[in-house]
Amino acid sequence: MTVLVVDDHPVVRDGVSLLLRYDPAMTVVGSAETGRSAIRRAGELKPVLILLDLRLPDMLAPEVIAELRRVHPAGRIVVFTAHGDHQGVRAALDSGAHGCLLKDVAGTDLVAALRQVLKGERVVDPRIFPDDGQRSDALARSGLTRREYEVLRLAAQGQTNPEIAESTGLARNTVKTYLQSALHKLGARNRVEAIGKASEAGLL
Repeated sequence: MTVLVVDDHPVVRDGVSLLLRYDPAMTVVGSAETGRSAIRRAGELKPVLILLDLRLPDMLAPEVIAELRRVHPAGRIVVFTAHGDHQGVRAALDSGAHGCLLKDVAGTDLVAALRQVLKGERVVDPRIFPDDGQRSDALARSGLTRREYEVLRLAAQGQTNPEIAESTGLARNTVKTYLQSALHKLGARNRVEAIGKASEAGLL
């Protein structure tokens, strides 16, 4: 299982190689210091896994993820960050990342998490979104589907329907349909009222 490590700090790149020694089946085949070099190397090496720093010097993580998915669609992308930056992590996950781990993760935990990602699971360190359990309960009570919730959450961030469509890869009419359905389920007349009710319900 080949791994590409993308981070602008040499100590992190070297550290990951040491951590992955816990599993001889995983091999670091390359590294990159910037988003642009990561995209180029992913296209060349076709790694099974890409461990990507959330903050790179030349590109935002969502931009890098979108390009990585274009040049190497089969690669599994896991964001690796020292910061529990909620907005940054959510943006990365919305862009197609398959997981997010904090850099202080133990070697055995890192290997276990990466194996889960390879099985098709989305793995996010519970310390990043500690209130996600409560949010899941609130979501179940609201009757909103995951897609409806995702569209509503992006609307709450101030995104327009065309911007939501671009972020999610959905058609604009589909975004409109999901938003209208969310409004109906929340008993709201418009998106502002829906965002307010969703916030009160602990969804946002």
